[in-house]
Amino acid sequence: MIAARKRSLLGEKSYGGTCRTAHIPPAFRYSLVLLLICAGASIGSAQTPPPQTPPEAPVQLVYPPKPAEQTGPPATITLADALQRAQQNNAEFLAALADEKSAHEDRLQARNARLPQFGFRSEYLGTQGNGITPNGRYVTNDGVHVYREWGVLHEDLTANTLMGTDYKRAQAAEAIAAAKAEIARRGLTVTVTKTFYALVIAQRKYATAQEALQQARRFLQLTEATERAGQAPHSDVIKAQIQYQQQETAFSEANLGMEDARLGLSVLIFPTLDENFAAVDDLDTPRPLPTFGEVQEMAGRLNPDVRVATESLRQANLDVKGARSAFLPAVSFDPVWGLEANCVALHCVYTALPEAGATPTLGYYIQASLNVPLWDWGTLRSKLRQSEFKQQQAQVSLSQTQRRVLAELYAAYNEALVAREAVEKLRQTADLAGESLRLVTLRYQGGSSTTLEVVDAQTTLIVARNAYDDVQVRYRTALATLQTFTGIF
Repeated sequence: MIAARKRSLLGEKSYGGTCRTAHIPPAFRYSLVLLLICAGASIGSAQTPPPQTPPEAPVQLVYPPKPAEQTGPPATITLADALQRAQQNNAEFLAALADEKSAHEDRLQARNARLPQFGFRSEYLGTQGNGITPNGRYVTNDGVHVYREWGVLHEDLTANTLMGTDYKRAQAAEAIAAAKAEIARRGLTVTVTKTFYALVIAQRKYATAQEALQQARRFLQLTEATERAGQAPHSDVIKAQIQYQQQETAFSEANLGMEDARLGLSVLIFPTLDENFAAVDDLDTPRPLPTFGEVQEMAGRLNPDVRVATESLRQANLDVKGARSAFLPAVSFDPVWGLEANCVALHCVYTALPEAGATPTLGYYIQASLNVPLWDWGTLRSKLRQSEFKQQQAQVSLSQTQRRVLAELYAAYNEALVAREAVEKLRQTADLAGESLRLVTLRYQGGSSTTLEVVDAQTTLIVARNAYDDVQVRYRTALATLQTFTGIF
C-alpha cells in the first residue's frame, strides 16, 4: 500500500509550477519524499516559465521621399494605365520608336532622290582690266563685270533610279523598323504585365501573411489558456510559439516583397521614383482564351518577328538588284536657265560688242553626261557577290524564324491552357484549405485534434492561397506572352 502511494506521488502531473496532491502522508519519510518532489517541480517551472504572447513588431522599411508637388491621394493605376505610362517613359521602347521615325524620313529622302533637284545660283565675276581692251585680263570673261543668275535643274538617270530600287529598299527598312517597334511594344507589355501583377500578388501575399500571423497569435493564446486550465501539455504552447515566430518572419518578408515589387513597377511607369500609387487587383476578372485556330490566323498576319525576317529578305533582294544595275550606264542632265551678262537686266550691251546694242540676256543651256563603267578591278563584281551572300542568309533566317515562331506559338498557347485550368483547381483547393483549418481548430478546442494538425492546416492554407495567386499571374502572363505573337485579342 505504501509502495502504491509512492508511485502515485511520483506520477503526479504539474502545471504552472505548483504541486497538487490529494493526501499528505503522516510518516516523516514520506513527507520528505513529497518535499523533494515539490522542490523539483518548482525548479523545473522556474526554468521554463509559461510563454507570453510576444508583441508584433514588424521591421520598419525605408521608403523613397514623396514628391513635394504631390498633395492629392495616391494615384489608382490599372494595367492599362501602367502600359500607357510605361510607353511614355521606357527608354528602350522610345528608342525603337525613334528608329521607326528615322526610317520613315529615310524613305521620304529616297523618294525625293528620284525626282529632279531644283536650285538657284547667283554669281558675280569681277575681272581685272588691262587698260587696253574692254574684256579685262581674263579672256574667259567677256567683260570686266560678269553676272550669273541661274536656275539649275539636276537629274541622275540610273537603273536604280528608273526601277526605284533605293526607294523600295527604304520602304523595306521602314517596315523593319516599324516591326521592331511593335516587338518592343509587345515585349514592354509582357514586362509591365509581369511587374504589375507581381505587385498585385505581393499585396495579396502580404494580406495572407497578415491573416496567418493573426491566426498564429490566436492559436498561441488558445494553447496558453488551455495549458493554464490543465488541459494541454507545455509542448503545445512551444509548438504554437514556434509557429507564431515563423509567421512573424513570413510577414516581414511579405512586406519586403510588396515594397520591392512597388519599386520595380514605379521605375517602369513613372519619370521619377514615386511609390504613392495603388495597383488595381483585377485578377479575378475572367479573361477569355481564343481557339488555337484563331490564334494561328492572327499570328500569321500580325507577327512582327516574321515581318522583320520577310522585309529583311526583301531588302536583300533589292540589294542584289542594285548591285547588278551598277554595271549599267548612268546619264546625268543639268539644264540651266537664266542670264550670264555684263549687267543684271533683260537686255544688256555686251562690252565686247558695243556696236550690237542691247541684246536679250535670258536663255538656257543643257549639259548632259553619260557614264559607262568599263573596268574597276572587280569591285562591282565583289559587291554583287556580297549582296548574294546576304540574300542567301536572309532566306535561311526567314525559314528559321517561321519555324521558331510556330514552335513558340504552340508552347505559349499550351502554357495558357494549362494555367487557365490550374486557376480553377487551385481556387477550389484554397477554399478547401480554409474550411479544413476552421474544422481542425474547432476539433482542437473540443480536444479531438492535436497541435500539429492545427499548424499543418494553417501552413496548408497559406501555401494554397499563395499557389492560387501565383497561378493567376501565370495565366495573365501567358496571355501577354501569347499576344506577342498575335497582337491584342
